[in-house]
Amino acid sequence: MTTYHSLIIDDEPIARDVIRTYLKDDLSIETVGEACNGSEAVIKILQYKPDLIFLDIQMPEMDGFEVLKEVWPHHRPFVIFTTAFDQYALRAFEVNAIDYLLKPFDEIRFHQALGRIKERLSLQSQPRMEALVTRLLQQQAETGSAQYLQRILVKETGRMLLVKTEDISHFDADGNYITLHTAAKSYTIYESLSSLEERLNPADFIRVSRSYIININFIAELETYFNGEYIVLLQTGERIKCTRSYRENLKVFLTNLK
Repeated sequence: MTTYHSLIIDDEPIARDVIRTYLKDDLSIETVGEACNGSEAVIKILQYKPDLIFLDIQMPEMDGFEVLKEVWPHHRPFVIFTTAFDQYALRAFEVNAIDYLLKPFDEIRFHQALGRIKERLSLQSQPRMEALVTRLLQQQAETGSAQYLQRILVKETGRMLLVKTEDISHFDADGNYITLHTAAKSYTIYESLSSLEERLNPADFIRVSRSYIININFIAELETYFNGEYIVLLQTGERIKCTRSYRENLKVFLTNLK
């Protein structure tokens, strides 16, 4: 018998308990973990790579749709949405979501949804979910509201974390290794600085040299330097040189202050 791994995602402990109870006698489904908010959901989906997720739509930090947009480029689980709000359930239905459970749902309704999803799992076919995420990403591109990185996934001592870009004071690069700095801690990721720059909001981040990108919201002071260069003093205490090749970026920032 094929065993599928599942992840239960809901900010309500009682809702997670209900799903766990309904699954306990189904030997074909093994629950590998639970998450209580959107950020934790993203991390655990990428960590465990479950076959199936039970995904609450309205949650703190990120809703269910935002979770899908975050993980879809890396892992594409089968999904049963859960929600206590009709408008969210209807939205999921309208964009061809695979299935949803409207809270409070009973065991019969639960196993009806689970049976349908298991059929699709056996066929490894989920065209409706592909259509859902495609539409979500299209809406994102049309509005432009979330086209830039809002969080960056980092690894630390065997676990993964999501760091909000608004908390990052600056990035510095050494080859294809980038260190991102927050007031509390620094983390290293593997990516080119040019690639990262394209995905950061230019209203908040500017490149000041070949090796540095800074968050303008952390700028405390500017000092003039030789040959038209500047020294940028950040609120965290770092002093970073803005080289001549990139000083126009800093002039845009100065213009915006006027």
